[in-house]
Amino acid sequence: MKEYTPFKSGKVREVYDAGDSIIMVATDRISAFDHILKNKITKKGAILTQMSKFWFDMTSDIIPNHMISVDNADMPEFFQQEQFIGNSMKCQKLTMIPMECIVRGYITGSGWESYQKNGTVCGIKLPAGLKESEKLPEPIFTPSTKAELGDHDENVSLEEGAAFIDKTFPGKGKEYAEKIRDYTLALYKKCAEYALSKGIIIADTKFEFGLDDKGNIVLGDEMLTPDSSRFWPLEGYKAGQSQPSYDKQFVRDWLKANPDSDYLLPQDVIDKTIAKYKEAYEMLTGKAFDK
Repeated sequence: MKEYTPFKSGKVREVYDAGDSIIMVATDRISAFDHILKNKITKKGAILTQMSKFWFDMTSDIIPNHMISVDNADMPEFFQQEQFIGNSMKCQKLTMIPMECIVRGYITGSGWESYQKNGTVCGIKLPAGLKESEKLPEPIFTPSTKAELGDHDENVSLEEGAAFIDKTFPGKGKEYAEKIRDYTLALYKKCAEYALSKGIIIADTKFEFGLDDKGNIVLGDEMLTPDSSRFWPLEGYKAGQSQPSYDKQFVRDWLKANPDSDYLLPQDVIDKTIAKYKEAYEMLTGKAFDK
């Protein structure tokens, strides 16, 4: 059996070159505040992979995506080991566009902090008098540059993002930036409306895009998982306060309250976190999670 080693290892994902494709493996690691925590969140990787598959299938009418298969039988024998079952996705190879495409439908997190200071989020002027967690009049696109592991992503304007993309794709920065902005907003609007019908508010999320070998823009990475998004329960939602969530905000809140934790979570926080991930998956897909 041919052994594979990842050519890229991120905070949560490991990416393997399988020749004509790549294998993306979502591990059970969890990160917060740009740190990888010392605990593993059991089954988290499988939930992330299966949730991405659900959204990729739903949105293929808006934009093609990089998913080929989540069936390990379609992958090299190495990926048919137990540790890869359920949490691996065979994907098309893309040349990634170096921009995180963040879309915010509600004002929360760093956006709320910024708004309180000067009425803007990432340089975008918003109406006066918004409350914490309030729905924005229209979703806003607030991109950031992709940082290397250990560095912080940097929020940029569309124009700055276009100039940054232009360094990798000369003469194409403005075109690509505008296209991926439009795709980002279209994806968010469709999926947020669907999620709302299932009792979940998608407050914000991020997407990543790349180019296939024909130069077409393709949706890559993960999609609308609790790692890349803020999911809130619709039941009990009320603007003017922070919201309970289905994502890793639960972990972030515990870390903020325990600054000397050295990024080590207690077991009850792990158990509650995985329960949140499963609940979100089951509400959105209508299917029980069984790996």
